[in-house]
Amino acid sequence: MASADQLGFSFRPAERRTWTVSDLVAAICTQVEREYGDIWMVGEISNFRAHDSGHLYFTLKDQSAQIRVVMFRSSARLLRFRPENGMQVVVRGRVTIYEDRGELQVSAEYVEPKGAGALQIAFEQLKAKLEAEGLFDSARKKPVPTLPARIGIVTSPQAAALRDILNILRRRHDTANVLIFPAQVQGDPAPLEVSAGIRYFNKARNVDVIIVARGGGSAEDLAAFNHEGLARAVAASEVPVISAVGHETDFTILDFVADLRAPTPSAAAELVIRSRQEMDEQLSGLHRRLEKALRYHLLMARQNLTELAQHGAFARIMDLIHRREQRLDDLVNRLSHGQHEVLEKQRRRFETLSAAVRHYDVRRVLAGMKKDLDALTTATISAARNVLLERKVRLERMDTALQALSPLAILQRGYAVVFDASGKLLKDAEKVRPGDEISARLAKGAVHATVKEGRR
Repeated sequence: MASADQLGFSFRPAERRTWTVSDLVAAICTQVEREYGDIWMVGEISNFRAHDSGHLYFTLKDQSAQIRVVMFRSSARLLRFRPENGMQVVVRGRVTIYEDRGELQVSAEYVEPKGAGALQIAFEQLKAKLEAEGLFDSARKKPVPTLPARIGIVTSPQAAALRDILNILRRRHDTANVLIFPAQVQGDPAPLEVSAGIRYFNKARNVDVIIVARGGGSAEDLAAFNHEGLARAVAASEVPVISAVGHETDFTILDFVADLRAPTPSAAAELVIRSRQEMDEQLSGLHRRLEKALRYHLLMARQNLTELAQHGAFARIMDLIHRREQRLDDLVNRLSHGQHEVLEKQRRRFETLSAAVRHYDVRRVLAGMKKDLDALTTATISAARNVLLERKVRLERMDTALQALSPLAILQRGYAVVFDASGKLLKDAEKVRPGDEISARLAKGAVHATVKEGRR
């Protein structure tokens, strides 16, 4: 109730309002979020922690104060770099209160490095990571074939870089086969599609070298080629990969991990295949060098041979050879003379025999020989006739005896030879049964019968 003091003033005590903790924190949270719903803040990151859920937690501090910051997964996945302790960053978000602990915090929606851009930070971080793993080492890079017959290109079919590459290949060596794997070269899907193209060519084994091509652009346009997954796909490729992204001053992670970096797509086409003119010039140069080398070696060999020919040992060898040649000529002359003497001796002997034959009556000798031959012939014929006659008489006696002993002669007297169904000779009536088939051989022909009764 109201009270009055000595001066006549009346006082009413203030009404007490009792808050629950939850209500008070909620009220303050509502007031703070309404007042600080969109703020930008700069500071240094500390106590950084990336949770398995994808949320990021860290403290943002300056010389005299600090505040907790949380960045939820939906915003964190859009970061181009990875926050680290000690990094100066600019954070955009809203101030809120974590009611479970009653702590003031900032819910971040966007974070960027202070000074250097996010893309550059992400580039440097990924470059340092892959370099530490050895993906940039020259020892693991594969050689690019000098004259590949099949070339794979991973790029956008509408890209001007593709037209430049095809024109140069057509002009420098039109026999090369080109296979194109269409892929986006800008935006979020680009790293996955380019990686898919590299893996396709490795699986198909249908190209000798792969070119990843894209024209120039801003850092944001080329960000797709700073992707870790793409870098690892290139490192795992068994087919050599040439990076032809951007202009000469543009560098991406793909340039460091690829087996060869071309300043531009056009330069990639020139590097991957030599022109016929260059090959002809190189072959001509090699031919000239080979000819010059051969002339030099022949000259040196001739000089060495001349020096050897003037050596005393060589002269003694030549004298020995000359003596052997002289002796060989002497032996040839002796052989020729001896052969002539032998032939002359044989000729004289032949003439002597020829003279003796001319005085010898050949016809009389031949007549005597013919008479002796006729006598021998007559005696041989007479002896042969007597032998044949004796053999004929003996053969006739044997034939008469054979006919007398022949079973067929017995058959002529009315006997028969009986066989069973299997063709065996039957000698015993007990060997057959009524109904068995038998056959009988007669003097002329044979008969077949069926046994009706058997007796002994």
